[in-house]
Amino acid sequence: GSHDSFSYWVDEKSPVGPDQATAIKRLARISLVKKIMKKWSVTQNLTFKEQLEGGIRYFDLRVSSKPGEVGQEIYFIHGLFGISVWDGLKEINAFLEQHPKEVIFLDFNHFYAMDDSHHYFLIDRISSVFGSKLCSVECVEYVTLQYMWEKKHQVLIFYHCPLYEEYPFLWPGNKMPAPWANTTNVHKLLQFLETTLEERSRYGTFHVSQAILTPRVKTIARNLVRGLKNTLVHRNLPMILNWVKAQKPGVMGVNIITSDFVELVDFAATVIALNDLLLEDDESTS
Repeated sequence: GSHDSFSYWVDEKSPVGPDQATAIKRLARISLVKKIMKKWSVTQNLTFKEQLEGGIRYFDLRVSSKPGEVGQEIYFIHGLFGISVWDGLKEINAFLEQHPKEVIFLDFNHFYAMDDSHHYFLIDRISSVFGSKLCSVECVEYVTLQYMWEKKHQVLIFYHCPLYEEYPFLWPGNKMPAPWANTTNVHKLLQFLETTLEERSRYGTFHVSQAILTPRVKTIARNLVRGLKNTLVHRNLPMILNWVKAQKPGVMGVNIITSDFVELVDFAATVIALNDLLLEDDESTS
């Protein structure tokens, strides 16, 4: 999985998003501030298509309306506005059309400046672009690749808003817990990932291990121009990747792992390779 999957492009010319504090919005009237914000808002370099081609199958999505804009268009957001959700969904669907056995998870977990009419607009867009590819809510343990292929489903949508109850193809957010370490310290992060794996539900939910470091205000203040990638990610990715390599998938093991800048190391290939351990277990039991 990728963290803030859509943030490969953010719009410096747009207003600061409603996910930011009032003080930041005031500061952002200075054009240089938005340039700095961009360095800290971008967590991925690859487009959706490039991420999909690289093996990413779980997408972490934050969305917002644009206050003051006519209509109900919804955009991806991380400090600054990204592309429209509609454009992103079409790009993902084009990949699925070409690869009918691939399955993806779209996790809509933060909503900003959205009332019910915005949600209905967004849900209608999701439904119209994916159609019969959408997998209805089911017991998690039933949803194998074989099950998806037989039903010709390719997309699971997680929707962290009570409106999910009105649609059979919207999975509740509590089926995709993603505990967040909220630290700049890689050792604390790895300890948190270990602890939350020990606490994960044995059955009934997916599980996201967020292998990401989060800048504090003082981190940003000290490293304004260097940005997220040069300050936190480059230096710590090798240690995070070593943790990933040491994991086991399956019950009480890792399930979905997300990272920033997924192309900087062999992140996707390393996570995918963990599945070989499940095959070894199958062979040893049979």
